[in-house]
Parts: sequence; structure tokens; C-alpha cells
Amino acid sequence: MRNKIFTQKSIKKEIKKQKLKNKTIVLCHGVFDLLHLGHIKHFESARTKGDFLIVSITSDKYVNKGPGRPLFNKDIRANTISALSIVDAVIISNFETSEEIIKIIKPDIYFKGPDYKNNKKDLSKNIYKEIKAVKKYNGKIIYSNDETYSSSNLINNSGILFNDEQKKFLNSIKKKYSFDYIFKTFERFNFLRPLIIGETIIDEYIFCDVLGKSGKEPHLVIKDEFVESYLGGAGAIANHLSSFCKKINFLTCIGDQNNHVNFIKKSIKKNINSKIIIKKNSPTILKKRFLDIVSRNKLFGVYSMNDQLVDLKTTQNIYNNIKNNFLGSDLLIISDYGHGFISDKLAKDISKLNKFTALNAQVNASNYGYHSLNKYKKIDSLIINETELRHEVRDKRTDVYALSKILKKKYKINNLIVTRGRNGALLIGNEKNKIIQCPAFTEKVIDKVGAGDTMLSIISLCLKLKIPGELSLLIGSLAGANSVESIANSQTLDKKNLLRKIEYILK
Repeated sequence: MRNKIFTQKSIKKEIKKQKLKNKTIVLCHGVFDLLHLGHIKHFESARTKGDFLIVSITSDKYVNKGPGRPLFNKDIRANTISALSIVDAVIISNFETSEEIIKIIKPDIYFKGPDYKNNKKDLSKNIYKEIKAVKKYNGKIIYSNDETYSSSNLINNSGILFNDEQKKFLNSIKKKYSFDYIFKTFERFNFLRPLIIGETIIDEYIFCDVLGKSGKEPHLVIKDEFVESYLGGAGAIANHLSSFCKKINFLTCIGDQNNHVNFIKKSIKKNINSKIIIKKNSPTILKKRFLDIVSRNKLFGVYSMNDQLVDLKTTQNIYNNIKNNFLGSDLLIISDYGHGFISDKLAKDISKLNKFTALNAQVNASNYGYHSLNKYKKIDSLIINETELRHEVRDKRTDVYALSKILKKKYKINNLIVTRGRNGALLIGNEKNKIIQCPAFTEKVIDKVGAGDTMLSIISLCLKLKIPGELSLLIGSLAGANSVESIANSQTLDKKNLLRKIEYILK
């Protein structure tokens, strides 16, 4: 059997041969994660429109259909489709959209499924770009009338991807909330104007080659290969919300030494109105992490910071900015890393403001044993992980559900979210202290840095709008899962991508 899997270079040569024979080139493009009858019928219909059928397959890293997808890698998918006699050629697309593949192939016919007939239903809006690209090369787009079978639906219900707990939770969501309802909920986010308060952190990742033990002394020797820097801390939260809300206010603090101000301004999205407070005699917080270049495992970290409290004058300046400039905001999102930006007095003053307040008071290596929630008096939404919960109530052994209720009552928290890693997350709202449990949907954990902030950003919007707790928890959990699958905050949360993941996970 001839090899039907082509490279970009070889497919151009093949197309040239076919054109010399006056053959009509037809292109189908998609993920084709689980080959089924719907795909076969789709390819058969496409083949009737021309003489030479090419199927392009989205590369793994650009598949955006939720946790665990694609189920099969690009090579397996390509080999499976190439085994079909109806298909003449297969090419793997290493692009985010199909525009580049259309540019390479210049098909006479671009064949799409019936679910694309109503272009407005395409959340990504890529269909408009595809139509434009096809017409540019004098091609024609045709939509099939075949019955569709959803790969996502088959996979979601097969037990291959989701366990019984996950399926039960997702089925409960599907019965109560249509995707149209979820889509309209996301549209409501546009009109919220959040104020994010917290320190900006620069996360610097140094990728190293581990050379081994020093020849003269008992210590590890590493060779740095390259460095990547990401905007972290409260700056990352602001960026995560930039595609969800039209306008965002951001109040933060950096140092007067080595302040990275150009990097910060360049990294902040355009719809974020930022006010930067300078902390005297301090560097901008820089958290360096050294990683093995092969395994990407972290070796050790070095923090550059002055975690002393800001002076009283600066504290008053921060509060005046909140009170005078940002009171037009609908909600406050506070990320307190315990590095000296938010003093007890400032926290108490903020608590007196009549605003919906969401909080993440993080326990980390530099504040362990010192950081506490007791300086906050009014919390509408708190996100905390199980370790931080046990630290806060000083209890190592008691059931996490009982501890959650204790903490909620102690600080009069309206909505308490506790993240538990592989055990998922729970939410206790005001409905008779009912505990909502959401299973974890993360398939691979690359880096946990920033996951709590990512979840805080989106779940704060949900709870502000009084979106039902179980749906809010699912949306927040999927956002957190998106974060841990990349390094630090290298990937900003995107509204369209998150919606697409929800759409596919609920099929």
C-alpha cells in the first residue's frame, strides 16, 4: 500500500501532478479523534465533489476540546485515516487554524460538515477566516447534508476518558444547563468591571542542563541554557480576565529596584487600566525557578523580595486609589501573597467597602506560619487549597468537609471554595451549607504555579453574577485545569477557548 501521509513539501508536488491531470482537489479538515461512521460518510460525500480527496488533521497541541483530548495522537489519527481507500492523501496541520493548510493546498472544494452551515454557531469564528482563504484561491466551500455523529459525545460516554464520578457530575450539569445558557452567561461577564488588587510577581524559569556533582565540593552543578519570564501574581489574574471583561482595573505594587516596569507594561493586556504603586527600598518580586531542561522538573527556587509591610503613607495611598479611583468597579478580587503589600489596616479598610469581595490569601514558602485570613472581615468568595485550609485552622487530621464548614462560619464567608488537587474541588455556598463536589478534570500536571489564581479569576465572576454553584465550580475547575497543563502563567485564559472546552466536554 502506498504511503498516503504527506509533508507540506510533498503534498505540493502531489497537487501539482493532480492539477496537470485536471483533477478537482477536495479538502476536509478536522481533529478526527475517534474515527466513526459520521466521518466515513463525510469523506464519501466529499469524494463525490471531486477527484482527489485530502484530509488534513489538527496537530495535538492545537486540539482544544477539553481535558484528555485528543484521545489519540496525530500519528495514530493520520495512519487510521490513510488506511481508508476513499482518502487519497493525509497531511498533519501544525497550525492553530486551517487557513495555512488552505493556503498550501489551495483546494477547489473545501468540504465542511452540516454543523457549520450556520457560521454564527462557530465559537472560534475561524469559519469566516476559512471562507475568505478558500475564496482567495478561487475555491468553493460546500457543506454536507450527512447525519452527524459526535466524536466528543462517543468519547465522553464511553468510559475511556471520564470515570463514573466525572460522568455523573457532567450528566448532572447537562440536564440542568444548556450550552446556550452557559454561552449567555459568558456574555454577561463582558459588562462586569473587576478591580484586581495584589502584588505583581515576575516568574522567571531558568532551564538547565544538570552536569552533576562538583568535582571539588559536595554540591550540584548545573548549566543554564535559556530563560523564560512570565507575568505572575495579580498581574496574571488581570490578564486572565482580559478576554472576559471589557474593562478591568488593576492596582498593584512593584519595587523601586530592578522593577521590570517595561516588561510588566508590555505584558499587561490593553483593556486593563493599571495603577502601579512603588514600594520603597524593595525589588519587584522575582521568583526564579531552576528546571531540568529534559524532564522539566524543578530543582530549586530563589526569591528576590522585600516582604516587609509597606509604610503607612503608602498604605494610605493604596486605599485612596481604591476609594477615589476604582469605586466604579463591580467586584474586588484580592490576591494576597503575604509579601507586604496588604497590611492588616488596609485589609480591614477594604473589608468595609460595600463591594463583592473575592479573595485568595496564599500560603507559600516565604510566609508559611505567618500568613492568616483573620485580617479580613467580609469575604464573599474565598478560594483556598486543602493544605492552606488545614494551616488556617491548625488541624491536620479532621475531615476536610467539617473543616470547611468551621472556616466558613468563623470568617462568615459566603462562598468557600477548597481545591484538593486530584480530589477535585468543593464549594460551600449559602444554601444550607450544602457541599458541592466537583471532580478533577486534569489529565496532565506540568506546573501548579498560578492554578489558584486562574481559578479565582473566573469563579469570582460566576459567583458575583450568582451563577449556580455547581456550574461555577465546573467553569472554575476547567480554568484551573487549563493552567496546570502549561508552565506558570505562559498561557492566558481565553474566553473562546474555555467555552469550546465546555461545549465539547458536555456533548
